[in-house]
Amino acid sequence: MTNETKNIPLHVSLIMDGNGRWAKERGKERVYGHFEGVSSVRACVEAAVENGVRYLSLFAFSEENWNRPDDEVTTLMGLMVKAMADEMDSLDRNGVRFMVLGNRQRLGDELNATIDACMERTASNEVLTLIIFLSYSGKWDILQAARTMALELLDNPEKRADVEGMSVADFDKYLITAGFPDPDLIVRTSGEHRLSNYLLWQGAYSEFYFTETLWPDFRKEEFRKALESFAKRDRRYGKVK
Repeated sequence: MTNETKNIPLHVSLIMDGNGRWAKERGKERVYGHFEGVSSVRACVEAAVENGVRYLSLFAFSEENWNRPDDEVTTLMGLMVKAMADEMDSLDRNGVRFMVLGNRQRLGDELNATIDACMERTASNEVLTLIIFLSYSGKWDILQAARTMALELLDNPEKRADVEGMSVADFDKYLITAGFPDPDLIVRTSGEHRLSNYLLWQGAYSEFYFTETLWPDFRKEEFRKALESFAKRDRRYGKVK
């Protein structure tokens, strides 16, 4: 039985929000919430595998997040290095392919080296593809795609006819997400109801699920609730059924 017949989303994307508020409610510094949030990532990866989701993506750090206090950014970058190192054996053992997408030129050498090692080690895994969006924003993605396309046209003026006749599928190839399916379901935690500049192009026909649950409390049961909500949706893609 396929994901479509079971009405399980092929690709679930999570906007992980609420770490700071979770920590504040407990009288802790914001970074404490980020550390606890790693356990939620682990739980959601396990839940995705258990429920037959093939792609799971996480909005971990936006281009706008670089504007946060330096000490918080430094802690987050260090946490990512540690989390990747700690979780890689488990991900590889369970058939999870690990990917990082975003403006990696802004990431440090240690983090980029860790990312490359993890991606290379898990490249042949097929049970689940886990995509971490780091230093990413939807506007940045569309801009870099348009810039790449424009530079190609400058170098090859004879391709102008190809650009004028370009389809949505053709433009998709220039996005950082080329080769991956668009998200069927986008989940945002912490009660906020917005995309925050995330997957603006790719989320055009995504279903949305919003929960008041803060990210550090979003575990397997919450993940299943999101899947149950998705299963009840009637996706028309602009057509009449």
